[in-house]
Amino acid sequence: MLKTLSIGTGLILFSLSSFGADMAKGKTLSAQCSVCHGKDGLSKDPESPNLAGLSALYIEKTLVDYQKGMRQDRRMSIVAQSLSIEDVKDLAAWYSAFELTVKEPSM
Repeated sequence: MLKTLSIGTGLILFSLSSFGADMAKGKTLSAQCSVCHGKDGLSKDPESPNLAGLSALYIEKTLVDYQKGMRQDRRMSIVAQSLSIEDVKDLAAWYSAFELTVKEPSM
């Protein structure tokens, strides 16, 4: 029963996270993110993760956690404070829309 509830709650949160988001605004907002997270969300900074292709739910939760102080980083804790909830949703929609492919390494 608990597993079903968790899955159902996750699906509801995921569907709410992308509802009403403005990807065009997210793209514009992403210019400030590109300094650390790279153009199109592909970071060249070893301290900053790639954002492209991450789930919108994960990006939203992470940014809100920085805003609430539940997560700490010398840069992100400051940057996240300036974002509205709409900005968070728009950025999450933008970065989650990237489609990445992987190539298995040859041995």
